[in-house]
Amino acid sequence: MKFTIGDRIVLNRTGEEGHVTAYINDKMVEVEVNGTVFPVHLDDVDHPYLKWFTDKTPKKKSKWLPEQLPVEKVPERKQRLAKGVYLSFLPVFKTEEMEEVVDVLKVYLLNETPQAVKFFYDVRMSNKSEFKHEGMLHAFGNVYLHSVNYQDMNDQPRFNWKLTDTVNVNMETAEGVLRIRPAKLFEHISNILLKGEPTFSYLLMEDFLPKKKPVPVEKFELPLKLQAKPLITTRNIEAAKYEIDLHIEQLVDNKKGLTNADIVNLQLNTLKHYLQLAIVHRQERMIVIHGLGKGKLREDVHAILKQMPEITRFKNEWSGRYGFGATEIFFKY
Repeated sequence: MKFTIGDRIVLNRTGEEGHVTAYINDKMVEVEVNGTVFPVHLDDVDHPYLKWFTDKTPKKKSKWLPEQLPVEKVPERKQRLAKGVYLSFLPVFKTEEMEEVVDVLKVYLLNETPQAVKFFYDVRMSNKSEFKHEGMLHAFGNVYLHSVNYQDMNDQPRFNWKLTDTVNVNMETAEGVLRIRPAKLFEHISNILLKGEPTFSYLLMEDFLPKKKPVPVEKFELPLKLQAKPLITTRNIEAAKYEIDLHIEQLVDNKKGLTNADIVNLQLNTLKHYLQLAIVHRQERMIVIHGLGKGKLREDVHAILKQMPEITRFKNEWSGRYGFGATEIFFKY
């Protein structure tokens, strides 16, 4: 092993010094630098003895200076995850009755984007906040948040998060809630043990979306091919939405007396209505929240989308904000 617990180390990229606090596996160790504890790959750290020696060696004074000093190239940091902001979990094991079991999960926030983000983080159990933290996370940086007892994960704590773009004020704040089912957690831990990886991660956000801009009604005219449809009038065009929620609780105040067929018809008519508005306003993207359930509503939504020539593509992928309960739509004009 290249290092043991307590060894002094130096970070290759920044030159900061610290020491080893824990051994994770044959590829990673946990170090403490300036009071911050975090995991690093062995390739990213080295013994500081050469640095100490070269720092103390007196430099000869040069009688002349070159016209231009060479610029040192900063080594590129290899991106280990796709672009986005992630919540990462590091299982810490202990020996119990001659068997290695998970004791706690260390939680990290990873920023794999080229810009700094402002974050707010809140873990809640039984409607009570167990841990809160907010701050700024620089580009391609990570921060250790806290540890969660493995047994507490059986209560499925809610990991609430909110991210804000620090560069472009015209971007929407991204937020959501992450919950991990016990069976899924066991699957994650089994996979990282098989692959020899230290952590498993959840993508919270890939990129920020632009803020919704209010559009003056009088500047838009209804295309001729849509004028005969009753959902939109030329005199007062309703504003389009970038996100629509088809859950019946969001559409009516009281669903009492509505049959299942009535509910589905209302949901699909609402979808068609806002699709038409999106086309009128020449909207580029839209998100439709249909939930999981048995998947019937999702299939009906996708069947409608396939029939519309104005839609170039749509995708139903996992996201930190909606899980698999939403479909993102892309329009073409």
